[in-house]
Amino acid sequence: MAERSLRGRVAVAGVGETTYYRHGQAPEPEQVLCLKAILAACEDAGVDPADIDGFASYSNDRNDPPTLATALGCRELRFSNMQWGGGGGGGAGAMANAAAAIVGGLADCVVVYRALAQGQFGRFGQGPRARTVSGDLALSVPYGQMSPAQWYAPKAMRFMHEHGIGQEALRAIALASYHHAQANPRAVMYGRPLTEAAYDASRWITEPFHLYDCCQENDGAAAVILTPAERAKDLKQRPAYVLGAAIGAGYRVHSTPAGFATPDLASSHFQTLAPRLYAMAGLGPADVDVVQAYENFTGGVLMSLVEHGFFAADEAMDFLKLDNLIAPSGKLPLNTSGGNLAECYMHGLELQIEAVRQIRGQSTSQVPDADVSLAIAGPMVTPVSTILFGSEATL
Repeated sequence: MAERSLRGRVAVAGVGETTYYRHGQAPEPEQVLCLKAILAACEDAGVDPADIDGFASYSNDRNDPPTLATALGCRELRFSNMQWGGGGGGGAGAMANAAAAIVGGLADCVVVYRALAQGQFGRFGQGPRARTVSGDLALSVPYGQMSPAQWYAPKAMRFMHEHGIGQEALRAIALASYHHAQANPRAVMYGRPLTEAAYDASRWITEPFHLYDCCQENDGAAAVILTPAERAKDLKQRPAYVLGAAIGAGYRVHSTPAGFATPDLASSHFQTLAPRLYAMAGLGPADVDVVQAYENFTGGVLMSLVEHGFFAADEAMDFLKLDNLIAPSGKLPLNTSGGNLAECYMHGLELQIEAVRQIRGQSTSQVPDADVSLAIAGPMVTPVSTILFGSEATL
């Protein structure tokens, strides 16, 4: 299997972002934002935009690669890819697809991108507005489950009930994100700290999720450039190598939008993925220095951390304390840019960027000597994905 591994063969060479805005407040069209993020990633890497020959995104991104390639002046378009699935489940998957294209010889310089301009196209997180519903939605909307928070709350509620986990665990996850955002000027919630009292007093969205358990809704764009490992060594930035990745889901996960027909409702869907991730990387949970875990809702983070082996479910109340989750001194620094809750909701691609920054030593909440950085994408959706980045010392 070694010859079929991504381990150490591809590296992130550049990252780029636009300003992140509250939803509906971006001053430019979505495609312009997307192009600006890609150009910023090229500048970061020291790569000519014309050298880009592959594009990868996810979750029905509206910015199609032929148009982007034309606008950027790319000499050739060799790879064009979309990761299926809703929400941010494809964030790490798009990175894995780009890496696989490079390893397979389909492309040499691939950009992974995501752009959102909700003022132009409408709020992403709003429930469906239609006179009739059919298919999967017919099994949830008539019963009041009309938005992602309502679809996924029962999964977290069941998990917490089965393992005796209280609201304090979710609160610690939210507080860690807001804590790190206060050091990050890029964060939408920079300068707006969250306290335990404010969390507890915030309104319920759908139990067990308070307001601060739910991700932001934002406009902006982000991009990541991947190249063969040997080329990345000659570019501007310290490479962050892809050590392993996994995409998919378990048995009958997507039986309905809320998963009520699945044999394992109380899951973030990483039970089968995490072992494959660690096997490819040749690492285990104890080797991970810092985690970026996609927070569509804090309950998904809780289950993701358990399913990636950082602690047992019955240990969650002891482990999920704020002091354990903050950089630089926590046992497992979590969402060190502020995450989807407090930095920005760029469908999780900003979490991939933060995972890379930790390897480079460039985070605003840097973990000392971070050699292995994990980025978890889209818990509770289908499919989900996960990826490990490492420094040269890990190769």
